Amino acid sequence: MTACIVGWSHTPFGKHDSETVESLIVRVTNEALAHAGIGPQDVDEIVLGHYNAGFTPQDFTASLVLQADDGFRFKPATRVENACATGSAAVHQGIKTIEAKRARVVLVVGVEQMTRTPGPEIGKTLLKASYLPEDGDNPAGFAGVFGNIAGAYFQRHGDQSDALAMIAAKNHHNGVQNPYAQMRKDLGFEFCRTESDKNPFVAGPLKRTDCSLVSDGAAAVVLADTETALRMRRAVAFRATAHAQDFLPMSKRDVLKFEGAAAAWARALSQAGITLDDLSLVETHDCFTVAELIEYEAMGLTREGRGADAIREGWTTKEGKLPVNASGGLKAKGHPIGATGVSMHALSAMQLCGEAGGMQIPDATLAGVFNMGGVAVANYVSVLERIK
Repeated sequence: MTACIVGWSHTPFGKHDSETVESLIVRVTNEALAHAGIGPQDVDEIVLGHYNAGFTPQDFTASLVLQADDGFRFKPATRVENACATGSAAVHQGIKTIEAKRARVVLVVGVEQMTRTPGPEIGKTLLKASYLPEDGDNPAGFAGVFGNIAGAYFQRHGDQSDALAMIAAKNHHNGVQNPYAQMRKDLGFEFCRTESDKNPFVAGPLKRTDCSLVSDGAAAVVLADTETALRMRRAVAFRATAHAQDFLPMSKRDVLKFEGAAAAWARALSQAGITLDDLSLVETHDCFTVAELIEYEAMGLTREGRGADAIREGWTTKEGKLPVNASGGLKAKGHPIGATGVSMHALSAMQLCGEAGGMQIPDATLAGVFNMGGVAVANYVSVLERIK
């Protein structure tokens, strides 16, 4: 346990016309420092998670964190990017700096503003997280990529439409209790299962309710080495971290297995000295419902091709044996790319500190976080445990 989360902040996710990338960064930076009970002078390094420049005109953004307070001037600040796992890449980079003893306190910020970009451009920008020589002509963009995956999964393992609708309904039900969620509406299974004018098919067997939301927002966490953290208000330790990067072309792997995700989970659980059964909750990357379904298998909750068992048996509901996405996940919360991984860590820390409000899982002691970039290309797992 070399690093701990000692403070956090989180904006609501959604459409923020009155905000900019800069204002979102400044907001969560100041709120996270206040939550940790420190000032900019106490921060040794800054890491910003922000996806590529397709969504905003301002590309060089690492120094925007310094806009929060002149006290940050001359602090090291670096921008990190790894597709939809950008936020977790930033968190893990901050941990590595602490492990290397180059810093005692690291501020990690994740941000994205997507909604000002026209819809077709959003699709083109997101598709850059796939392998363009193979997927660049997909007319439905990244939804089309996952639509193809869902279709292939159905062909191999049978129609999973009920399971996908149950996952969507679960996450929307959970999102009602998340004050940061973009969509706080319990849509119910029947709405999610049925094609309609309000829930049309988007790509392959995926309907609108199977797809995460285009979103603006930011989140931040303050990291500290364990010795420093134990002198602060709270300390949520990283019991394990793992990062497994897989091939970008899906033609080089069995894309229905999410083998990179499985490798990251196996490494993290081994490092933590636990099994999946020891976790109180998991925040996982449900960019599309079929992703959450396959992630059940990758994390070891079910065997291959049987991910539907987990949702059908109620294992992943808030009352189940392993609650998954008690926050509502990306499906209800929204998916501002650079902020997503930081958000997942902040929400998990809230759970472990008993500060999750209506999202709270009773007596939560260990939390797992899985954040991926591309189609299980950049795979990050964290295991968190409160030690103060």
